[in-house]
Amino acid sequence: MQKPKAISGFPEWLPAHKQAEQYLLDTIRHVYQLYGFTPLETAAVERVEALAAKGVVDKEIYALGRLREEAGSREWELALHFDLTVPLARYVALNYGSLNFPFKRYQIQKVWRGERPQEGRFREFYQADIDVIAEDQLPLHFDAEMPSAVHDIFTRLDIKSEIRVNNRRVLLGYYRGLGIDDASTP
Repeated sequence: MQKPKAISGFPEWLPAHKQAEQYLLDTIRHVYQLYGFTPLETAAVERVEALAAKGVVDKEIYALGRLREEAGSREWELALHFDLTVPLARYVALNYGSLNFPFKRYQIQKVWRGERPQEGRFREFYQADIDVIAEDQLPLHFDAEMPSAVHDIFTRLDIKSEIRVNNRRVLLGYYRGLGIDDASTP
């Protein structure tokens, strides 16, 4: 009988580590909900053409299929999502008429990437996203709300952090809020 062997890049935690992970995820969920984000869970599987449209190298995508495909089967056209952006875009497109905008969602789900595993880099891991989607132009205060939520998460987890914003639009909006119309001149 062959000795059991772990699969590289697919972590299986001991109970104490799993409890710590669950505490972390629960804290993130709690803070996201305090900020008014609603939970979303999408299927783990997407169509390959939708995932590939994002420009990701094919070798990073785990395709699904049966070991013995039936003639004419198209199951190989399905794959595990490598992030939560494509599933969110599909979800909003399919449910546009039923959603209230701005649509504030959080999504904490496992994702899979066919990368070479190394220290701190796995093939299967949780991704914790927050997004705000508007029908027209998104009000600027949402750009401030996101890093504020992340800061609150780090504070609750007692993780020392510094958040740096590197976005010209956010900076120009900040200046406009201060009444400075032309921030391009010193």
